[in-house]
Amino acid sequence: MRFMMMVIPKGYETATADAAPSAEAVARMMEYNKSLQKAGVLLGLDGLFPPSTGARISYTDDKATVTDGPFAEAKETIGGYWIIQVRSREEAIEWARRAPMSNNEIIEVRQIQGMGDFPADVQKAAEGFEELRKA
Repeated sequence: MRFMMMVIPKGYETATADAAPSAEAVARMMEYNKSLQKAGVLLGLDGLFPPSTGARISYTDDKATVTDGPFAEAKETIGGYWIIQVRSREEAIEWARRAPMSNNEIIEVRQIQGMGDFPADVQKAAEGFEELRKA
């Protein structure tokens, strides 16, 4: 089972484009990342720039509207993520509990859907998806 663990750091929704964690925080996180790798569960990980550097595209009546960040209505935002492969939701939660997070930070754990999780008609409509995902 694949899971995404998303980091939701308090205050990141209003962080400036040049926001960066401390060297000490990064060193702690690297030890954690190495433990995920050593356990053979890590599939991917990355940090994300703050929302002030992003854009949201919303759709109404087949028209796309672009709004540049920061986003006034955002109460929380994703600062980074890990993708792990484990045997259960409980194991994913246990890995998230071990992360070296600061006060008021959150990790949201969500299972990644596979094509096998969908009905046959959806699977048929998505033929070729797995090849695209691997590209």
